Amino acid sequence: MEIRDTRYAKTPDGVYIAYQTTGEGPIDLVWQFDFTGNVDLVWEDPTVGPFFGALTSFCRLILHDRRGTGLSSRNVPVPNLETRVSDLRLVLDTLGSDRPVLAAYSEGGASNVLFAATDPERVRAIVWLNPFPRVVWTPDFPWGVKPDYVEHEARALDLWGTNDYGGAFAETEATVGHETAPEEARMMGMRSRHTATPDVARELGRIWYETDVRGVLPSVQAPALLIVEERSLEDVETAEYVASLMPDAAVVRVAGFEPEDQGPILDALRSFLGVERPAPELDTILSTVLFTDIVGSTEKQATLGDRNWKDLVERHHALVRESLTRWRGQENDTAGDGFYATFDGPARAIRCALEVAERVRDLGIEIRAGVHTGECEVIEGKCGGITVSIGARVASNAGPSEVLVSQTVKDLVAGSGLSFEDRGQHDLRGVPDRWRLYAVAGAVTT
Repeated sequence: MEIRDTRYAKTPDGVYIAYQTTGEGPIDLVWQFDFTGNVDLVWEDPTVGPFFGALTSFCRLILHDRRGTGLSSRNVPVPNLETRVSDLRLVLDTLGSDRPVLAAYSEGGASNVLFAATDPERVRAIVWLNPFPRVVWTPDFPWGVKPDYVEHEARALDLWGTNDYGGAFAETEATVGHETAPEEARMMGMRSRHTATPDVARELGRIWYETDVRGVLPSVQAPALLIVEERSLEDVETAEYVASLMPDAAVVRVAGFEPEDQGPILDALRSFLGVERPAPELDTILSTVLFTDIVGSTEKQATLGDRNWKDLVERHHALVRESLTRWRGQENDTAGDGFYATFDGPARAIRCALEVAERVRDLGIEIRAGVHTGECEVIEGKCGGITVSIGARVASNAGPSEVLVSQTVKDLVAGSGLSFEDRGQHDLRGVPDRWRLYAVAGAVTT
C-alpha cells in the first residue's frame, strides 16, 4: 500500500480542506468526488483507484475532500455549491494551479460547471462522466428520479455507515435501471462511513435534490467532454440534453465505467486533452538464452557425499557468476547445478559458455551448454516463453564440455571468429518441428 501525502489548505473561516496531488502533468486535472469520497481511501477502491492511477500517467491529479467530509474539517456546516467552488479555488491557489481540467462523475460535476461559468479564465476544460444537471424529475427534465427512488434512498441513508448500506444503495439504483456491481456494493458501506456521518449524508442528499445547474450550462465557455454509458438510453439522452445547453460540449459513449471498461474512457480523455497515448510497455524482447548444467551430477554427488558436493556446487556457482559478469550476462535462475542466463548478444553467450566449460575442469567436473536466440516474453522482469524452452532443450542434447547452438544463433554470429560443426537435426521435446544444431568447434580470442 502506497501512503500518499495529504496536506491541508485553511479557508478564511478556519476550515481545513484536505487535498492530495499525484503525478507530474503536463496537465492539472482536478477530480471532484460525487456523493462519497475520501482522499486516502479512494486509492484502495478496486474500481476508482486503478482509474486514478492511470490518470496520473498523463496529468497531475488533484483531489480534495469537501468540507464536512473525508479528511477535511468535520462538524462544520455542509457546503453548498458556492462554498464548494470557493474551497476548490483555495486548493488551486495553494498549489499554484492556473488552468486545470475539472473532472467529476455525476453529482460532482455541478460545482465544476459553476466554477467554469463564474471564472472562465481559470478553467481549461470540463470532463463530466454520467452528467446530471439535476436529479429530480420535472416535466422539462423527464430523466430525473421519481418518488420511489427518493423513498428508497431515504431508507438507505438510515443504514449509512454500515456494511448493509451497500445493499440498500444497490436496491435504490435498481429502481432507475442502474446495476451495481457486487464489489462496488460491498465497498459502499466503507466508503460511506469514511465520507461523513449519517446526519451530514442526509444534508448532502437534501442539497443535491434541490440543486439544478441547467441555468448555468449556457455560460460555460470551456470545452466539455461528456462521457456516458451507452447501455443506458436515459443516461445517453441526458448527456445529449446537457451537451445541447453548453456552447462547446461533445458526448462520448462507452461500454461502462467498470475497471475492464476504463481503457476507452482514458483514450477519450487523452484525445480530448491532446495527450498522446503512451508507448505500450514491452512484453516481449529479443534475447539470447544460455543454459548450463554439470554432466553426471548425480554420480558425482554420490561419490563426494552431500557436504563435499555442496562445497563443489558453491565453487561452480561462483565461477559461473564471474564469467556472467565478464560477458555481461544476466542470471535469471539456478536449479541445483544448472544455470539459466540471458544475454543481449549471442556471441557473448557462446564465449561465456566456452569460458565456463574450460574453467570448471579445474574443479574436476564438466558442463554442457545450450544457446538459442529468439523473442522472449517478459514475465515479472524475466525472460520466459518458447525461446527459453528451446534453449533448455538444446542444452540437454549437448555432450560433456560441449556448447550446442541453434541454427538461429549460428546465423547471427557470422564474422565473430566462431566456428561450428554440424550436429544434424534433432527433435526437441515439447517443441514443434526438427531443429538443426551446431557444436562450437573453436573461437578466435577477442
